[in-house]
Amino acid sequence: MQLHDLTPAAGSTHSRKRVGRGNSGKGGTYAGRGLNGQGSRSGGTKGAGFEGGQTPLTMRLPKLPGFKNPRRIEYTAVNVSTLEVKFEDGAVVDGASLKAAGITKSEFEPVKVLGNGEVSKKLTVKVDKISASAKAKIEAAGGKVELPC
Repeated sequence: MQLHDLTPAAGSTHSRKRVGRGNSGKGGTYAGRGLNGQGSRSGGTKGAGFEGGQTPLTMRLPKLPGFKNPRRIEYTAVNVSTLEVKFEDGAVVDGASLKAAGITKSEFEPVKVLGNGEVSKKLTVKVDKISASAKAKIEAAGGKVELPC
């Protein structure tokens, strides 16, 4: 059996009723539209979103304020307390090591280190951005910070 051999079951398909083609076609006179009124006219329906003359929802809602910058860079925030837990003393913290530690989803996503928590290990941090407090804490612990130019 092939796809072209398949047919619908007997009696399951019907030809559509052709209305508005005269009284001999069983759909004449008013063609199922009734006598008068909006529904009997050609194109006699209101558009999508029409609410019976009430002010539509789309007009009641406010316009979106402000400006959304399409070039905004979303940084993944990582605290120094997370680096303290996830990395050993003397480790290099970069995109690949952050992904390996399960902190970021990709080694290429931009990362900013924030200063929440304490750090006591000597870490070499190579990230895109770092807060002033995080930089001070890492350097106070004997580590160093390398930012891209």
